Amino acid sequence: MFAELLGARLSGIVNLSPNQTATLEAHYELLLRWNRTLNLTRVSTVEEAVERHYCESLFLAAHLPPGILRIADIGSGAGFPGFPVAIARPDCHVTLIESHKRKAVFLREASRGVPNVRVLSQRAETVGERFDHAISRAVSYEDLLKPVKHLAVTVDLLTGGEAPPVSMPIEWEPAVPLPWGKYRFLRIGRVRSKREPEV
Repeated sequence: MFAELLGARLSGIVNLSPNQTATLEAHYELLLRWNRTLNLTRVSTVEEAVERHYCESLFLAAHLPPGILRIADIGSGAGFPGFPVAIARPDCHVTLIESHKRKAVFLREASRGVPNVRVLSQRAETVGERFDHAISRAVSYEDLLKPVKHLAVTVDLLTGGEAPPVSMPIEWEPAVPLPWGKYRFLRIGRVRSKREPEV
C-alpha cells in the first residue's frame, strides 16, 4: 500500500525507481516498529505518513539544484526531510543532525547501507562544518536561527503558514505551496553575509 500511495501522490512531480521506493518503504516499516517504544512521529495512518513525511521531503528534493551537494538536515528526528532527499538524490551527501541520542540510533539503523547518508548526534549549532544547503521541517524558526547562520549558504524549509521572522538573516524567495493540504510551504532562502544590509 505504501508504494502505491507514494506513486499516486507523486505522479507528475517526482519519479522514483523501484529500488528507491523500496528503500523508502523499508524506512517506513522500521519507523513503525521503533515508534512503538520511541516517539518518532505522531502520524498514525499510512496515507498521512506518505504525504506529510515522504512526499513533502521528496518535493524539497525535486527543488534542489543539480550537481553534487553537501546537505545538512537540522533536527532530523525520524529522518525527514533528509532521508528521502538522500534517496531521491544519490549524487548528494546528506548529514542527518539529531541531538536526541535514541533518535540518532534509529537514524543510523535506518540509513545502514545508504552510502550517501551519515548521522551526527549533536546540536546543530555545535557542528563545525559548512554545507551547501541546510534543510529542515517541523523545527521552529527560533531553533533554526542560530545554526543556519554558520551551517550553510542556502536554506530549504518545509513549514506551515507562519512566515519567517524578519530577524532571520535570510533573503527569502516567494514561498512554494505544497501540492498536499493547505498551509504547507517550501521556503527557500539565502543566508545574508554580515556585510549585506537587511531590506
